[in-house]
Amino acid sequence: MEIKWLGHSCFRLKGKNTTIITDPFPPNLGYAMGKQSAEVITVSHAHPNHSFTSAIDGNPHIVSGPGEYEIGDVIILGLSTFHDDSKGSERGKNTIYQMEIDDLSICHLGDIGQGLTDNQIEELGRVDILLLPVGGGNTISPGKAAEIMRKLEPSVVIPMHFQSDLSTSSLLPIGQFLKEIGISSLEPQSKLNITRGNLPVTTQVMLLQP
Repeated sequence: MEIKWLGHSCFRLKGKNTTIITDPFPPNLGYAMGKQSAEVITVSHAHPNHSFTSAIDGNPHIVSGPGEYEIGDVIILGLSTFHDDSKGSERGKNTIYQMEIDDLSICHLGDIGQGLTDNQIEELGRVDILLLPVGGGNTISPGKAAEIMRKLEPSVVIPMHFQSDLSTSSLLPIGQFLKEIGISSLEPQSKLNITRGNLPVTTQVMLLQP
């Protein structure tokens, strides 16, 4: 499995037979997504910064809400959550996705604005790789992100949705989340190549660069 962060909340998950793009974004966010093709697109909510599906080639299957999906060799579970901490009264709902691909369980939290309940944690089950929003704004705070990370106990955490040198969004920088989890700095990598066999034994946070 090759994981590439394309910017904001968008990743390319490239498995042996299937490529998934999460939350594609428009060009005005400052990142350059480039020409991308996929079999599957997941959309956490309908905001343009998370649902710019027209940019992706390949006639992909678009998954845009809660439910269970089996597409090729990929199994996806979409769980309904809230986009705020007031049961959706401010910003509505968000869908988090657990994706089983190449014997890895990857969880993309989208623009979640609440802490996870015990039932949601139980429903997600094993999470090998957590794609975690850490920059606040319309989603969880760095402190809440750290709390979710500790509850899910993934093998790998990849931060997303934070202020970077390229981003035009008003979000918090990665440093505030790193402070919450006791890390002074991280050296960014261009991509992550990982298999079930080389997952770390204890949780590791890995910073990707777009």
